[in-house]
Amino acid sequence: MNSDPRPPSSVPPPSLPQYGRSIPVTPFRGYLLALLVLIGSVASVIVFWRNAYERELRAAEADFIAGTQQIAALLQQRMINYELALGSSASVFSTVRPSPQQWQSFVEGLDVQERFPGMLGMGFAPYVTPEGFRQLQIDSRDAGYGLLRLQPPGIRPYYGPVLYLAPMSMENRSVIGFDMFADPVRREAMLAARDSGKAKLSGPVHLQQDRYGGSGEQAGLLLYAPIYRIGDFPITVAARRESLRGWVYVPFHIPQFVRAALPYRERYGGIDLKLYDIGGATPQLLYADERQEPSADPAFVSSLPVEIYGRTWRMDFRSAPVDVVSPRLAGLRTTLAVGLLISLLLFWLAMLLARTENRARQIAAQLTEDYRRSEQRFRMAMVYSAIGKALLDKEGRVVEANPALGAIMDRDPASLAGVPFSSLFDDASDPIRTVEMEAVAEGVYRTTRRLRREDGELRYAQLTYAPVPGNVGQDIARLVQVEDATDRLRAEAQVRALNRNLETRVVQRTRELTAANNELESFAYSISHDLRTPLRSIEGFSRLLSERYESSLDEAGRDYLTRIRNATSRMSDLIDALLKMARLSRGQLNRTPLDLSQLAKDTIAELRAAEPERKVSVAIQPGLQAYGDAPLVRNLLGNLLGNAWKFTRDGAEPLIEFFAEPAQGEGEPPTFVVRDNGAGFETEYVGKLFRPFQRLHSQDQFAGHGIGLASVRRIVERHGGAIRAEGAPGKGAAFKFTLPGEPE
Repeated sequence: MNSDPRPPSSVPPPSLPQYGRSIPVTPFRGYLLALLVLIGSVASVIVFWRNAYERELRAAEADFIAGTQQIAALLQQRMINYELALGSSASVFSTVRPSPQQWQSFVEGLDVQERFPGMLGMGFAPYVTPEGFRQLQIDSRDAGYGLLRLQPPGIRPYYGPVLYLAPMSMENRSVIGFDMFADPVRREAMLAARDSGKAKLSGPVHLQQDRYGGSGEQAGLLLYAPIYRIGDFPITVAARRESLRGWVYVPFHIPQFVRAALPYRERYGGIDLKLYDIGGATPQLLYADERQEPSADPAFVSSLPVEIYGRTWRMDFRSAPVDVVSPRLAGLRTTLAVGLLISLLLFWLAMLLARTENRARQIAAQLTEDYRRSEQRFRMAMVYSAIGKALLDKEGRVVEANPALGAIMDRDPASLAGVPFSSLFDDASDPIRTVEMEAVAEGVYRTTRRLRREDGELRYAQLTYAPVPGNVGQDIARLVQVEDATDRLRAEAQVRALNRNLETRVVQRTRELTAANNELESFAYSISHDLRTPLRSIEGFSRLLSERYESSLDEAGRDYLTRIRNATSRMSDLIDALLKMARLSRGQLNRTPLDLSQLAKDTIAELRAAEPERKVSVAIQPGLQAYGDAPLVRNLLGNLLGNAWKFTRDGAEPLIEFFAEPAQGEGEPPTFVVRDNGAGFETEYVGKLFRPFQRLHSQDQFAGHGIGLASVRRIVERHGGAIRAEGAPGKGAAFKFTLPGEPE
């Protein structure tokens, strides 16, 4: 059979046009007209919107500038009111210096705290030398006001202590005696008022009242007015300095001063103010609106310097964002958006009309190209496919066959045209007439048929029928794929024959192993029975010889008899151990839920009862659960805990632990660990631990038969688990084992 499915003559595939080839669109004059409409309408909308936007913005800016100027005027007017109140207090000293009671009455009559918010009071500070201050102290003491204390203390050429300060609140009383002339900022304003004869404002300071009244860190200012000798009107600086007797002053807080002067939160539409004193080396912040939001982008900003009683203030103004200061701008943006949308709509309509004809031509050309490519792909798939394919009509006759099908049939593909497809096979009637083939019209149908080629060779073919539509006027109903399955079917038959042979061998080997186990078990019982009879004779005669002829034997003879009896006892124990090992391999496992913690506690209790004099620390993790055969698992724990009890005999502080390590993965059983701090073992001998009758220690050092760990391993493996050992000489040993979970 020719296994090459290609056609006899290698025909090059027809050339294909490049995929993704663009189909040109014929230009139309409608495109140019649509573009002109778009440009004209958009330009008109933008020009109209820009003019309206700038007009609204200029109007909002003018309102902002007017508001800032009015705010500055209000602050200046409020400061003038403070200066007028200070001037009226200076008139009290026109005749004679008033007493403290007279000053208190005068200030209460002005009602400064109600009429002048932020003002803490009105006071008087004399300008005196050290001798003059001592006289003030004497006068204060003689008048019954107590000793006038200077703050801060010290000897200075001149003093300006606070003598009067009304109203006499607790905070104002604490300021009496404070030497304002000692403070550089206050002294600068006091000297300026002395030399000019006018009221002068200090720089920002922390008022003394805030230290005692708990007002917090607020910026404070003091306004000073000079007091000259009664009847003097000095006109020169020297005359003023010579005639100065003191100052009247008002202390006030800037925040309250500004808020009282500017109730503009509702009147000025969100203008924020920051007030700086720029008379010094660096600007100092006097006031900032609490609603200042640095993240907000103001529409307008303005900075206005103002001269206030000898100090230069800078007022920084910020407006609200553009949307707030001019709400009508949002309407203009809506107008712009609507205008642009209308322009785009007009452009889209024009473009839609212009593209309709071009799109129709493009779709037609694309459909034609897609059909040609689809037809060519189908033809190439038929010609170059390695699987035999044939198109069938409704009557089941071959319409077209590919070269691969001709190679399978050993016929020329052209000669198959018009041949009933079922006639090519010799093991079934025409499938078109069967009920099975009627289902092909609704889905895919697969079957295997036997065919005989022209050369007489018998082959098997895997057929796959599928419905396919034909072109209009074509009588094509189905596509059938034909695969030569002869080699695969023969291989499957060989595999089945091998499987049957393997199953027979497994059954035979199982019988042989069962018979061998039975023979081994019988041999173990026979050996144990045959060995016990001579052992009993040796042990009995040795005992009689020891009892009856002990006096006739010397010390060496008695020692020999003792060794003979010990050897027979040892051999009897070994026979018992051999039988025990044999029993572990017999019988059926009866798996039940087990409380390993309780089993371990019972085992330890038995060990303690056997050796009550030993003190061993035992730590057993509570709640350890497993599934297994109860007697076997009890034997397992007895051997492991018994070994730990035995090999910790020589330790100073023996410790035995029984716990579980977490499972390594989902669905895996936990690992149970029996660990001790006893004699341990060399790691290189770990392979001998679980072998029967293998011992790592001498009988004199640690007694035993050498089958305990071998029994443990056999029990664990019968349950389907695993066990391993870890240890080091003198550092103890750990035995880790697993028991599978709940059986299905």
